[in-house]
Amino acid sequence: MLADPTRVQVLWALVGREMSVNDLADHVAKPAASVSQHLAKLRMARLVRTRRHGTTIFYTLENDHIGQLVTDAVFNAEHAGPGVPGHHRDADELSTLHPDTSSSPASARQARQRGRGA
Repeated sequence: MLADPTRVQVLWALVGREMSVNDLADHVAKPAASVSQHLAKLRMARLVRTRRHGTTIFYTLENDHIGQLVTDAVFNAEHAGPGVPGHHRDADELSTLHPDTSSSPASARQARQRGRGA
């Protein structure tokens, strides 16, 4: 499931929050129909779950373990690029990579890593 870049972007967007299909489509700059297809696969794999509010369906990660898996995968991939990986940057720099990081589980992990000198 993590082999497709769009699915990784969708999962990364859902770390620490829930979003509708249209919000996710805007966030990853893909058509809503395409994002919906990816979400269906992620749901069948039990990586995301849904909540209906009226006619809108909201998606969130199935559990904290999925969030940790996605965070670790993204952080590992950042080490392949040049320069300082995003997760080793301070909170202001990180907010450009992932908006609302102050409310995400990853921010607590990053603070712990910085405290250990990672």
